[in-house]
Amino acid sequence: MSNQQDKRNLILAGVIFLIIGGLLGFGVSLLTKRPAEKAEVKKERKILYYRNPMNPEIKSDKPMKDEMGMDYIPVYEDEVKPEEPGVFRIPIERVQKIGVRSEVVDYRPLKRIIRTVGIVEYDEKKLYFVNTKIGGWIENLFVNTTGQIVKKGEPLLEIYSPDLVSTQQEYLGAIKAEKAMKGSSFDEVRKGAESLLTVTRQRLKYWDITDEQIKRLELEGIIRRTMTIVSPVKGIVIEKPAIRGMYINPGENLYKIADISTVWVQLDIYEYEMHLVRLGQTARITFGSYPGRTFYGKVVYLYPYHEPTTRTMKVRIELSNEDFRFMPTMYANVEIEAVVSPKAITVPDTAIIDTGERQIAIVDKGEGRFEPRLVKVGFKAEGYVEVLSGLKEGEKVVTSANFLIDSESNLRAALGGLTGHVHTPLEKKESPSEIKEKPEEKMEHKHIQN
Repeated sequence: MSNQQDKRNLILAGVIFLIIGGLLGFGVSLLTKRPAEKAEVKKERKILYYRNPMNPEIKSDKPMKDEMGMDYIPVYEDEVKPEEPGVFRIPIERVQKIGVRSEVVDYRPLKRIIRTVGIVEYDEKKLYFVNTKIGGWIENLFVNTTGQIVKKGEPLLEIYSPDLVSTQQEYLGAIKAEKAMKGSSFDEVRKGAESLLTVTRQRLKYWDITDEQIKRLELEGIIRRTMTIVSPVKGIVIEKPAIRGMYINPGENLYKIADISTVWVQLDIYEYEMHLVRLGQTARITFGSYPGRTFYGKVVYLYPYHEPTTRTMKVRIELSNEDFRFMPTMYANVEIEAVVSPKAITVPDTAIIDTGERQIAIVDKGEGRFEPRLVKVGFKAEGYVEVLSGLKEGEKVVTSANFLIDSESNLRAALGGLTGHVHTPLEKKESPSEIKEKPEEKMEHKHIQN
């Protein structure tokens, strides 16, 4: 009897233990389930849109299938990075396909090279006319052709002048009179002889008789029938009116001689480039006659007027020509390097889209993000343009394919303004599972069957 009672007690205790264990397990499950449910509520994600699985650029605001029957992929809010104002995206694959290239905005000296063609001319300051101050006849011509190179002091011609002969006679007589009256006790007589000698000597000098010729006349006492005219400079005879035997009047030009040890190169510079040219600038000059060689001249004069027909202004360059290699009327290729700004924020000129009313640069922000930005530009020089505002040092700008990027951004903006979000023709196509016949289509179908 006692054994049976013990068995009952054991069974009762086991049942009680099981009940208590079940109650404890249920309570624990309740305690652990509530936080989990709360976590699930917190993890609930918001769908922004659905995108085509084969083309991420195709989007839809509701679930749908593509042409191959594949479901559109949902894009959640936490998967999309917040965009900056004015920034748009282009897939990296398309960026690479259209060949987008970028360059960093940086400070650099902005220089412009003015290229033009010049013509060699005589240096006007080194042109000489040869003439006499007395009349007479040309008896001998030592230089009788144009283009002949003469040295300074080289004889050009001889002239016979009766006035010159008589003056030489007077000068020799004045010398004798001065010597004879030197010991005279009469001051008036002595001073008169000295005055006659001085006046006669001065007359010879006024006729361009040199001191050497006068000295020789004094020493030799020989009256020369002719007077020799010499070249005043080393140069080239460019005009020669003198002819043997002709009579010449005082002041009549007999030769025109050009000293071309220095020549001018005359340039025509467009008026919009004139502000870049300064006195003293160095010019690089090349000639077709001397290939591979570069010569250097200096800007010495800016003409204070311009040509109204060509809208150009003249610039004069001085070029050394000691060996007479440069001849007047030769063409010269000239380059003048002008510093527009020693330090300026610049970008390649291909980075600027000029619409005529405004200038736009497309800033590359990386990862397929681009921002069109209005800029203000200054001077352009050698492939670069000065940026006055709109860009900062260190930013990257698109230098190639920017027109394609700009066109794409404008198209997106236009479509977005019309539809509220971008759709393509593929989005409007209905999937096979969604095609429903319209009532009119059913009636036409039945009519055909009948």
